Amino acid sequence: MSKILIIEDEAEIADLERDYLEINSYEVEIANEGKSGLEKALGQDFDLVILDLMLPGIDGYEICRRIREEKNIPIIMVSAKKDDIDKIRGLGLGADDYMTKPFSPSELVARVKAHLSRYERLIHSNQKVNDIVEIRGLKIDKTARRVYLNGEEKTFTTKEFDLLTFLAENPNHVYSKEELFREIWDMESIGDIATVTVHIKKIREKIEFDTSKPQYIETIWGVGYRFKV
Repeated sequence: MSKILIIEDEAEIADLERDYLEINSYEVEIANEGKSGLEKALGQDFDLVILDLMLPGIDGYEICRRIREEKNIPIIMVSAKKDDIDKIRGLGLGADDYMTKPFSPSELVARVKAHLSRYERLIHSNQKVNDIVEIRGLKIDKTARRVYLNGEEKTFTTKEFDLLTFLAENPNHVYSKEELFREIWDMESIGDIATVTVHIKKIREKIEFDTSKPQYIETIWGVGYRFKV
């Protein structure tokens, strides 16, 4: 259930707005003056704010500015002021909509629904979960191409990252140096086998506690390398 905050000093208007919104299954709280409204808006989790401009204490413009500094929730300004300059100022401070009093409660509900729907789509479109490989304190963020060991970030070159990721995604499989070179460098190894050895050495220096007794990338003598799990 979406939670809405109404900041409105005219009790009859606030109660009417609340009644219509609650009929439409929204949870509603009311603040009747600017200071308490701002405190509620910043201190609690609301999905949308309906904000009157002319309020005792702190006016709607300042409340809008302060909310927008910290939160991206929809803000619908309402006011008896009809001048374009007031609308321009309100929208310029970050309000998503401006309604001029008097207005139909049904229109308010329709606009609330539209803004909440748009906000939900925006939130979901931004929630891209990073592709992460995590093994015994080693965290490989494939999306951000970053590596962490026990929470500490380690810096990797492009090929070091690609090689580590490939091995970690294929644990307990022994790969020859030729296979790794072909997989990571996308070419035949012809005279470049040492490249794999050098990269494995550099990776171990960054992720192994003791490179002489590796816990992650194990050397299988005469064959190649294996990532242990």
